[in-house]
Amino acid sequence: MLIGSIIIVIAAAIIVSSMSSPAADSKPTEQTSQVAGETALEGSEELSSPGSDELVAAVGTHGGEPETGFDPISGWGYNHEPLVQSTLFKRDSEANLINDLATDYTISDDGLKWTVKIRSDVKFHGGEPLTAKDVAFTFNTAADASGSVDLSVLEKATAVDDYTVEFNLNDPQSTFINKLVALGIVPEHAYNSETYGSNPAGSGPYKFVQWDKGQQVIFEANPDYYGQEPYFKKLTILFMDSDAAFAAAKSGQIDLAEVPSTFADQKVDGMKIVSLESIDARGISFPMNPNTGEKTENGYVIGNDVTSDPAIRKALNIGIDRQALVDGALNGQGEEEFTGVDKLPWGNKEAIFEDGDIEGAKKILAEGGWTDTDGDGIVEKSDLKAEFTLLYPANAQERQALAVSMSEEAKKLGINIKVEGKSWDEIYTLCYSTPNVWGYGSLDPTDIYLRYYSKSYDPSTRNNVIMYNNPAVDNYLRTAITSPDQEAANKNWQLAAWDGTTGFSAEGDASWMWMATINYVYIMDEDLDIGTPKIQPHGADIFGSILEWKRA
Repeated sequence: MLIGSIIIVIAAAIIVSSMSSPAADSKPTEQTSQVAGETALEGSEELSSPGSDELVAAVGTHGGEPETGFDPISGWGYNHEPLVQSTLFKRDSEANLINDLATDYTISDDGLKWTVKIRSDVKFHGGEPLTAKDVAFTFNTAADASGSVDLSVLEKATAVDDYTVEFNLNDPQSTFINKLVALGIVPEHAYNSETYGSNPAGSGPYKFVQWDKGQQVIFEANPDYYGQEPYFKKLTILFMDSDAAFAAAKSGQIDLAEVPSTFADQKVDGMKIVSLESIDARGISFPMNPNTGEKTENGYVIGNDVTSDPAIRKALNIGIDRQALVDGALNGQGEEEFTGVDKLPWGNKEAIFEDGDIEGAKKILAEGGWTDTDGDGIVEKSDLKAEFTLLYPANAQERQALAVSMSEEAKKLGINIKVEGKSWDEIYTLCYSTPNVWGYGSLDPTDIYLRYYSKSYDPSTRNNVIMYNNPAVDNYLRTAITSPDQEAANKNWQLAAWDGTTGFSAEGDASWMWMATINYVYIMDEDLDIGTPKIQPHGADIFGSILEWKRA
C-alpha cells in the first residue's frame, strides 16, 4: 500500500551500525548509548540458541537507550511499539487503524469531544485493573509534561466511568486520532515521573525485568496479556557499539542487529539481511528570513542571507540529483524524496519533478542575480557569496554521508556548502539561522502542520523552525487538520504542497529540500521469521510486529 516490498538478501561479514538514529525531529529527544563491546555480554556466552524462545537484539533504531527510561510520557514508544505499555489504538501492517485497549470511539459534531470506550479485561503487570482513570491520567500528565507526543490540542481528559474516557479539545483537529495511537498508558496508582522510567509497569505484551544502564534491558512475556501470546518469552535488548555488535553477531550471540546501509551487501554465515523500506525522510531546512540581527526569545540568531533567497533554494532542489545521493550516501538503501511525504496518502504527486537539472538550476541562479564574477567557481550576488554551513547530528552516519554528498553535488551549481557535525544541543541554538539535516516520518499528518503552519512556530519545540509564512498554505493546512472527512483532508494537505501556483514544496516556495527516504537494514538469524513488518516510521519500528515473530 504505502510501502513497497521487503527486500531480503542473504548476506555476510557485516559491521553493525552504531546506535545513532535520533528520535523524531519534530519533537526531538536524542536517546543514544554506546558502550564498549564485551560489557553487555559478560557472563552471557550463550544468550540464545536455535529454536530458543529467547531473543537477543542490538537495535539502535528502536530509540537506543532512553535517557529517562521506559516512560511513554517522556518519549518511550513514540512512533514505536512500547512493548511494556498498551495504547488505545494501533496500526496494522497496512497502516489501518485497529483497536488495542479501545473498543469503539465517537466524535461530537463540533469535533471538540472524543469519547473512547475501552476493554474491561485488562490488568497492569502488578495485577491491578486498567480503567479509564488511568487513560485520562496518562493523557493529562503527558499534556502537562509537553513530551514527545504533541498534546497541545488537548484541553482535558476525563474518566466518565470505569471504561469510558472523554477527550475535550481546544481545536477540532481530526488528526487527534493519531495521538491515541502514539501514547502508552501508565498506571495512575504506580506512576512517579522520577522513578517510573527505571521500573515501568504497563499492560503490554512484555513485562519489564531489569535495566542495566549502559548495557542492556530485559523484558519477559506478560502471562496476563489480553492479546496474542508472543512466541518469544524473553527479549533482551543490548546497548552496544558497532564493533561489539559485530563481534557478537559473528560469534552467534545476537539474533538481530541493526546494519549500516554501507555494509548491506556483505555476508555473515548463518544470517540474512532484511532491508525495510520506510517513510522516514531526510530533508534540509532552509531559514526563510534574511539575517537582520533578530533573535529568538532564547537569544538564538534568526535568518540566513543566502537561503532566504528563493533562487538558491529552487536551484538546489532542481539541480541536485537525488538518486545520486541515494546510490552514494545510502549505498542504494533508500529512495528519492521530494516533499517529505511522497509515499503517504496526503503526498502530492504534482509536486514531484525531474531533478538533476544542472543547467536549469544555473539558469535560475543567473535570473536571480547570482553569477560567478571572480572566477572562483562560487556564484555571488553583489558581494554575497552563495555559500552556507549545513549542519547534521554528529552521531548520525547516514546524515553525515548525505550532507557530504549534497555539498559535492552543490559545487556543480556554483554553491559552496560547508558541512559540520554538531550535538543536538548545539544544533538547537543554530537551526534558526543555519540549514540542518532533519529526519521526519510519521503516519500523522500533524507533522506537516507543525512544520509549515505560520502560527506553529515555537522555539521550545523547533516547530516551523524556518519561520515559514504563506497565507495560502496556512489556509490549506487549517482546512486539512480540521476536516472530519479524510478525503477532503488529504486533498488540502496536497494543495498545501502545491496548488498550481504556490505551496511549501520545491514547485512553490522550496522551503525545504527533501532528499531521500532511508531503508532500515538488519542482520538476523536465518531462522528468524519477523512476520509482516509494519510501515517503518522515523526511527523505525522493528518490534512493531513482535507478536508475529517466531523461529522457522
